[in-house]
Amino acid sequence: MTGSEYSISDLSQAFMVTPRTLRFYEQRGLIVPRRQGVTRIYSEKDRVRLELALRGKRLGFSLEEIKEIIDIYEPKQADDPRQLIFLLKKLHEKRKDLINKFNDIKETLNAMDAVEERALSALGKRQGVRASQMPLDLI
Repeated sequence: MTGSEYSISDLSQAFMVTPRTLRFYEQRGLIVPRRQGVTRIYSEKDRVRLELALRGKRLGFSLEEIKEIIDIYEPKQADDPRQLIFLLKKLHEKRKDLINKFNDIKETLNAMDAVEERALSALGKRQGVRASQMPLDLI
C-alpha cells in the first residue's frame, strides 16, 4: 500500500500483532479502516490509533479506557491541555489502582508466609525437626 495507507498484513507485521487482533480492535471501534470490497485499508490515523491502543494495553488500561483516551486525542492539537489533563487523570487513576493491587499482593504474601511458617513449625514438631531445617521439597 502507499505511505499513508496500510493493509492488514502491513499493520500486523509493523506492530507484531495478528490480523485477528486488528479485526478485534476494529469491532471495538478503536480503528476504522475503509473497505475496498473485502479488503481493509487502514489510514495513518488508524495506524496511530493502533499504536496508542497497544501502548494503553501495555500500561494496563481496559479497552473501554483506551477508547475513551484515544477518542479525545486530536493529533493536530497534541498539546491541548484538555487532552493532557484527561490523560493525566486516567494515568493517576491507573497508578492508584496498581498501587492498591500491589499492596494487596504484599499483604497476601505476608499472610501466606505466616501460614507457611506455622505449618512448617507444626510439621517439624511432629517429626522432631526445627522448621528452618525442613527441606522445602517436602511441601
